[in-house]
Amino acid sequence: MPDEIAARLAPWLGAGAPGGAVLAVSGGPDSTALMGCAALLPPCVPVLVATVDHRLRDGSAAEAEAVAAAAAALGLPHRLLVWDGPKPVSGIQDAARQARYALLAGLAAEVGAASVLTAHTLDDQAETVLLRLCRGSGPAGLAGMAPARALGSATLARPFLDLAKARLVATCAAWGWPAAADPSNRDPRFARARLRGLMPALAAEGLTAPRLARLAGRLRRDEAALDAAAAGAWDRLRREATGADRFVLDGVGFLALPEAVALRLLARAVARAGDARRVRLERLEALLAALRPALAGGGATRRTLGGAMVSAAAGRLTVTGAPPRRGPGGRDSGSVDAAG
Repeated sequence: MPDEIAARLAPWLGAGAPGGAVLAVSGGPDSTALMGCAALLPPCVPVLVATVDHRLRDGSAAEAEAVAAAAAALGLPHRLLVWDGPKPVSGIQDAARQARYALLAGLAAEVGAASVLTAHTLDDQAETVLLRLCRGSGPAGLAGMAPARALGSATLARPFLDLAKARLVATCAAWGWPAAADPSNRDPRFARARLRGLMPALAAEGLTAPRLARLAGRLRRDEAALDAAAAGAWDRLRREATGADRFVLDGVGFLALPEAVALRLLARAVARAGDARRVRLERLEALLAALRPALAGGGATRRTLGGAMVSAAAGRLTVTGAPPRRGPGGRDSGSVDAAG
């Protein structure tokens, strides 16, 4: 309904919104509903529709042209973004997602847009949680997609994240907005498509999309509390910093932290000193397990993780940028290796 549309999109497109917005529209019913709903609102901020053509299958260019035509019919400008260059042999969907967000962030910076809006739904959130559960993710991964987060200089917002996909399909039908179906959504080669096929059976056992999304919300709440605790510990335990990539922490205080807080503190130090934005939880756990005996017993150990060198000795935990490695591997971007 128009009132609900206005309430959901007003923070990003209404009067008082921080600036213009880029709408990520693939042509499917979810993003088509986002585009159509945006067109129904009074033009308070500049709105630009963007379609990313990943060039991964035949027909993608025609689908992008269809979105451009639909945007024009709604009175909205459109920009085509193309993912050029070689494509990876494995992990193609993850790589495509990263490329898509990079292109959208670049466009937002180019046009000065304050936000990038996507049409992710409650169903997408449930599938994300289930996919990450299958991959063995920790609480941060199971927290799923955030309703809003930073994306370059803009904010990535998901105003439909708590809505069932069926409502957006119904919205397109009610307003007569034509939408396409992405065949990759049913391609069994992709894990997300396979899990989507399992959702009805899981729902019959009580594991419904709303319950999975509720789990994500609760874990996001707990993650925020743990991050705040880790930030406080960082301020309390830092003893010296002699450069942008060298940090020294009080080892005794570090040992006294609850394990969940210690892991986040360690992740923070590795991210700041190293060259990896994020490392896998099990590798952080292995690193913490290797450091504890040295800090408790007065010995010494040294490990690398995510491009950072982590040393424990004499009650001090030191994290620095790791020296470049010889050979084709370059710096270690996510493994834990003994280094003496």
